[in-house]
Amino acid sequence: MILCDSFTGSDGEAFTEGFRKLKLGKVIGTRTWGGEIWLSFNNRQADNGIATAAQSGVFADGKWLIEGHGVDPDMVVDNLPHATWDGKDAQLAAALKQLQEEIQADPRPVPKAPEHPDKSFKYRQ
Repeated sequence: MILCDSFTGSDGEAFTEGFRKLKLGKVIGTRTWGGEIWLSFNNRQADNGIATAAQSGVFADGKWLIEGHGVDPDMVVDNLPHATWDGKDAQLAAALKQLQEEIQADPRPVPKAPEHPDKSFKYRQ
């Protein structure tokens, strides 16, 4: 499961879309902002500043990904401003509920932790 919203951009969008394409889980939240094209930082200025410029996008399956539209979530959940101000996170709550339902439908055993390794210093003469 991965959370995204309208502030998710650039590599966050590429990661979210890759997560979806690899079928690793559901995407929860709101559509990302749609600015996935990577920036170039090669434009040094006389004062040592940098002027960024859009340079390269990402494509797969014969089409450009994301740019101009963003990643659409599988489950749309918006964090409303007043609720967020009050410390609530509807996206996180929805993700936790979804995970609890998935765990209940298909429980997995928790693996036993291995013994702790001995990292103590062994003095030799």
